[in-house]
Amino acid sequence: MNRLSLEKRTQIIGLLCEGTSLRATSRLAEVSINTVTKLLVDVGSHCAWYHNETVKNLKTKRVECDEIWSFVYAKQKNVPEEMKDRKDVGDVWTWTAIDADSKLIISYMVGERNATYANMFMQDVASRLSNRVQLTTDGLKVYIEAVENAFGGDIDYAQLVKIYGEAPGGEKRYSPAECTGTKKETCQGKPNPKLISTSYVERQNLTMRMSMRRFTRLTNAFSKKLENHEHAIALHFMYYNFVRIHKTLRVTPAMEAGITKKLWTIEDLSMLTEK
Repeated sequence: MNRLSLEKRTQIIGLLCEGTSLRATSRLAEVSINTVTKLLVDVGSHCAWYHNETVKNLKTKRVECDEIWSFVYAKQKNVPEEMKDRKDVGDVWTWTAIDADSKLIISYMVGERNATYANMFMQDVASRLSNRVQLTTDGLKVYIEAVENAFGGDIDYAQLVKIYGEAPGGEKRYSPAECTGTKKETCQGKPNPKLISTSYVERQNLTMRMSMRRFTRLTNAFSKKLENHEHAIALHFMYYNFVRIHKTLRVTPAMEAGITKKLWTIEDLSMLTEK
């Protein structure tokens, strides 16, 4: 990896951050697919480390959480029988928490969509906050106990439960079911009803699908290894928080949240691998 110049590393990382697949990146940068993969692992590891060390003691007021589906190697229903017991193949969920004001991704976690991961995720979210917040999640039941375990009673928490009808025209494979309404349910504290929303975190789901080739639906660009999937997500959130200027805020989420005064560049991400 040391044989790659900073300029070449920056080019490769820039392509990956813009949603280019590994093989397309290798062709455009004129390097081998193994070189691209090794760089992804290297920079992804450093991005995860930097996020853990830096994104903390946040003076956040409103947090929204959600989970987004993807898969590794094969969809759960298509996993070979001899691989059914493995945790690194099949359906994978990415848990995300966003600051509704600064648009900063506070926490993310890759794993299963169950109570165990809900508890780990909410513990991580709570550890990064320095004050009481208003939290909104979707109607997933495992959140209720996880939030209680992580925050105790020191939170204003509500769920936004969506009510779905049939998919448009009876099409269930390509079109999502129509959302016919929502219910706001207070779970803890006294959340402001006007601020009970998951709009920002759901918009972040779209950003993830557009910015990471692995999340694009109905293609063969899915992750083949869980490790690489996790590294790609770490790189995406580092780029999103520190490099990409938010169109509405006109600064990066990290700058808006007061984590940094500096506008990072792709070259700065590349230099993380030298630390």
